[in-house]
Amino acid sequence: MRRDLLDILCCPVCKGGLVLTVVEENDEEILEGSLLCEACGASYPICAGIPNLLPPGIE
Repeated sequence: MRRDLLDILCCPVCKGGLVLTVVEENDEEILEGSLLCEACGASYPICAGIPNLLPPGIE
């Protein structure tokens, strides 16, 4: 996931802002980490550079 995508992403549950936590990144993108909603507390993982923005409980 590229850092500039954070400007357009929001929580799919409540539309709140997301806070990025980076575990691993390279020169181009974030490879591993998470996005946490400031409003409702939902957490979304970033794995292999892809943010999983499915609402919690949906597999």
